[in-house]
Parts: sequence; C-alpha cells; structure tokens
Amino acid sequence: MVRGRISRLSVRDVRFPTSLGGHGADAMHTDPDYSAAYVVIETDAEDGIKGCGITFTLGKGTEVVVCAVNALAHHVLNKDLKDIVGDFRGFYRQLTSDGQLRWIGPEKGVVHLATAAVLNAVWDLWAKQEGKPVWKLLVDMDPRMLVSCIDFRYITDVLTEEDALEKQMLAQGYPAYTTSCAWLGYSDDTLKQLCAQALKDGWTRFKVKVGADLQDDMRRCQIIRDMIGPEKTLMMDANQRWDVPEAVEWMSKLAKFKPLWIEEPTSPDDILGHATISKALVPLGIGIATGEQCHNRVIFKQLLQAKALQFLQIDSCRLGSVNENLSVLLMAKKFEIPVCPHAGGVGLCELVQHLIIFDYISVSASLENRVCEYVDHLHEHFKYPVMIQRASYMPPKDPGYSTEMKEESVKKHQYPDGEVWKKLLPAQEN
Repeated sequence: MVRGRISRLSVRDVRFPTSLGGHGADAMHTDPDYSAAYVVIETDAEDGIKGCGITFTLGKGTEVVVCAVNALAHHVLNKDLKDIVGDFRGFYRQLTSDGQLRWIGPEKGVVHLATAAVLNAVWDLWAKQEGKPVWKLLVDMDPRMLVSCIDFRYITDVLTEEDALEKQMLAQGYPAYTTSCAWLGYSDDTLKQLCAQALKDGWTRFKVKVGADLQDDMRRCQIIRDMIGPEKTLMMDANQRWDVPEAVEWMSKLAKFKPLWIEEPTSPDDILGHATISKALVPLGIGIATGEQCHNRVIFKQLLQAKALQFLQIDSCRLGSVNENLSVLLMAKKFEIPVCPHAGGVGLCELVQHLIIFDYISVSASLENRVCEYVDHLHEHFKYPVMIQRASYMPPKDPGYSTEMKEESVKKHQYPDGEVWKKLLPAQEN
C-alpha cells in the first residue's frame, strides 16, 4: 500500500577515485572518477522506509547535478506518494517541464540527470513500500497503470498509448557481457590477466575500448581475440571518438577481429551520421550500438526511424528514470531492435537489471541478440548488490530499485569532506 507524504529530500556528491587505477578509461574519458549524485527521499509514514536514487557522473560536475536536484526538490516535497504514482505521467511532466529549469534542458543534460536521480528514488520508495523489487512491481502492474507512467509527448508518431497496451513471461538469468577486462588505461599484462580470469569465471562475451590509436587497437584486439578464440563474442566501443568517415575507415581495419558491434562510433547527437556508418558496416557484418548518451526518447525515436542502429542501449540514469525507459523499450519492440543496456559506473548495473528483466518478461519475450553490459566495479558499496551467476544477471529479490548505498561508503566517499577525499585532495594539489 502506497503511503506517506514526502517530508525530506537530501542529495550528496559521492565520488570514487577510480582514475587512480585506470578503471573506466576510454578514448574520450581518460581519467574518470566514477561518481554519483545520491538522492534520499523520506516520508512522514511510520514505517521509516526511504527511497534512494542515483545518477551517474565522472567526478567533476557532480556538484552541478546536486544543484539541479535541489532546484527540482520543490516539485517533490510535501506531495503524497499516492498522488505521485496515481498520476505518474503528470508528475514526470511537472519535473521535465518546469517553466524556468526547462530552458537549460529541455529533457537533456544536467537537468535530466537530476530528474533521473529524483525519479529513481521515487521508484525505489514505491517498490519498497509494495515489498517488491522494481522489476516485479512493473511485471505485476495493470497494463493501463503501467502505460500511465509514460509521457508519450513527441513520440506518438511511432508509439501511442493504444499501441503500448497491446504488449505482455519468466527470467532465469539475463545474459551479460563484461567490459572490465579491456579499459584503455590497462597495460597488456593487466588485460591478459583479467581476460584469463573472466574466461575462468565463465564469461563468453567481451567488450574492448578502442578509438585512441589504431595500431594500439589492433594489438589489443589481437590479444583478446587470441585469448577468447573465434567462437566467443567480441564487441568494440569508441565512446564517440570519431568523425563519420573516420569511423568507417577505422572499423574497416578492425573488422578482421569479427566484432558484433561498434558502440558509439561518433557524436551521440548525429543520427544521420550513425545511419551512414551503419549502412557502410553492414557488408562487414558489424552492427551499430548506441544510446548510453542519448538525451531522451525523441533521439531514440529518430535513431530507430533512420535505421541508424542494430542494438539499442538504454541507460537508467541518462533518461528520465523508469518512466522514460519504458517508452524506449516499447519503441524498440515495435521496430524489432534488441535492447542491450549500458551499465557499469556507480550503480548502473544494479538499476538496469530491473529494466532488462521486465523487458524480457513483459515486452520482448526474447533473448535473441540481447545481452546486458556488466562492469565489476564498486558493487561492494551497495546494500543490495547485483548478482551475477554463469555470466548472467540473476533477478534481484529485495524490495526496491537496488539503489540504496551503504551509509559508511557514502560518508567515506562524499566529496570533498569524506575521508577518502580529505587524503587525496591535498596530494593532488601538491
């Protein structure tokens, strides 16, 4: 039973110094400190249940997202949770259509990241009160209630509320791939060591970061392909490094390593550029995967209309939480494009597992060409960390959205006053 009026919203800047180990480094983001704006929502209900939400950042700029969350707080405070979920579409639109904040969006950038953090906390609170993990909350939901959570504005030319109501299975683990072996910041020895361990752990799908130096890419891809053999799956990720002609030329040279896809080959805003690259790489058997930096459902709509991708990558914190991701899952179903979500970062694996399991049970009903990213970093800081067995995501059983962090981890890594940063910042200044 949904209960309580929202009485408090707090947000903290939490950063992990992952750049010190080269974790997360790619062709564009060479020194990321995996971070999060961590939102906690409390109500006046006697149960004391809190809703926890995050959005993912790379260090600097997290303080800007924190400011944006605080700027949105007045839309949330003193509202009954029952009223919010009873008109979730209206609440979503209230957050994304603030007459002044919308100017520094709309529905993209810092404001949309902040919106995702707030909405993720609301979904976590709702699911905890219902005693269900978010994926189960969604699966059990009446179809009309589910559809009422989606804002169809700007996408009714490809998906209407009536279309969405025509959809409706049971997951025993959702296939995953690992990105943890081949960050650009890793030496060849580290790459080999991590790859060997991943093979020992049962992984069959691997992603390698590319795009900074062609000869370096050729050497690293050869190492990985030699280690995993011809039968296992290899993906590549350029993290938006190339211009369109450069992407085609570069991938023509990397095609010998038989990648399933090239991810983010160019600017995430260049829909026609992605379409051009896609058309050029089809004869080479290489698909286009993109979406982790797509601002909103409109960009996804246009990528689908332009046939610019073969694998669609939703992100739990880039889009407007569950609400907006639902619309993208339904559009992908209509265009028959498999969803292979972006994950990793801080808590992204914990979040996205709920969406992929819901997608499998209630939308796509298929695992064909579907796989979800997994990165083995920072899960120890979460109260309900993701569970991987046999290289697959196992459905979470704890109520909520798996977003609640351990308080000791938050305090230790809070920026700039946490214990970790009090030690690191003076050293960095020197």
